[in-house]
Amino acid sequence: MEYRRLGRSGLKVSALSLGSWLTFGNQIEDKIAEELMDLAYDSGVNFFDNAEGYAGGKSEIVMGNILKKKNWDRSSYIVSSKIYFGAEEKKPNMIGLSKKHLFEGTDNALKRLQLDHLDLLFCHRADPETPIEETVWAMHQIIMQGKALYWGTSEWSAAEIMEAHYFAEKNHLIAPVMEQPQYSMLWRDKLERDFLTLFRNFGMGTTIWSPLASGMLSGKYLDADPTDTRFKMESLGWLRDRWLKEENLNKIRQLKMLADKLGTSLPKLAIAWCLKNPNVSTVILGASKTHQLKETLTSLDIVPLLSDELMQEIDRITGTKPEAVAV
Repeated sequence: MEYRRLGRSGLKVSALSLGSWLTFGNQIEDKIAEELMDLAYDSGVNFFDNAEGYAGGKSEIVMGNILKKKNWDRSSYIVSSKIYFGAEEKKPNMIGLSKKHLFEGTDNALKRLQLDHLDLLFCHRADPETPIEETVWAMHQIIMQGKALYWGTSEWSAAEIMEAHYFAEKNHLIAPVMEQPQYSMLWRDKLERDFLTLFRNFGMGTTIWSPLASGMLSGKYLDADPTDTRFKMESLGWLRDRWLKEENLNKIRQLKMLADKLGTSLPKLAIAWCLKNPNVSTVILGASKTHQLKETLTSLDIVPLLSDELMQEIDRITGTKPEAVAV
C-alpha cells in the first residue's frame, strides 16, 4: 500500500480506502461488511469513510460494531463522518450545517461509531440556509473540543470552499483541509479545472468517490443490466439517468479494449487512472463482495503502466478532459 499526505496536513492516508455508502447497513449483511473491512485493513487500508446519512445512520452503527469487535490500535486507522443530511429523522435542525446540527450530528455519529473522536469530519454539502461564517466557527469549535481532528467539505463548489478559507484566515480559525469530490475518467471538471486554485493556494487534500462512475467503469453494464446493482434501486434513478447512456457505453467498450491490451481489468485501469493524479490523496473504494475488493485493492500495480501516450489515448476516448485554465 502507498500512503499519501492529506493535502498539506501531516496526516498520512492510504492511497486506497474503503467507503460504506449504499452497502453497510443496506445492500450487504453485516458479516460481509466485516469481511470487507478485514480484507482492507490487512491490505494496508487505513481510512474508512462513512456519513450520518448513509442508510439512515445504520452504516455507522455497522462500522462501529466492527471496529469495537476488531479492537485495532486506534492510531492505525482513520474514520470519517459527514454531517448534513441527518440520520433517521429529518425534522428542522436535524439536517443542514447549523451550529446546532453540526454539534449534535457529530455527537450522534460518535455514538454510532463508538469512538471518542473522528479523524475526518466533512460538511456533506454546502448549506444555502446557513451563513458560512456559522459553519466555519462551528467546525473550528468541534476540532478545538477534540471531537474531530480535521474538517473538510464534500461536493462544495470552489467558490464556497474559498469563502470558507478566507473567513477562517481572517478570524484565525481552523480552515478546511480536504474536499470529497466525485472523480473518474467520465467526471473530471471539478478536480482538474475548478479546484486548481484551491490546490495551489490552500493545499487541499481530496478523498475522491465514485472512481468507477457508479459502476459504469466496472464494465458490468456492457452486455446486461444486472438486477443486483445500484441502478435498480429506486432512490438512485438520478444515477441511472446520468450514466446509463449509449454514448457512455461506447466509451467504456473502447476503454475495456485498452485495459485488455494492458493485461489488466477495466476497474483496475479506472482506479489507477485516478491515482495517477497528484491532487488525489485517496481513492475511496466501494464493494458489496470480497472478490470485488480483492481486485481493486491491487490497482496501484497498474499506475506505473500508465504512460503519457496511454493517458492521451484515454483522453481521446472519453472526451472529458477539461480545457486548460490559467491558475
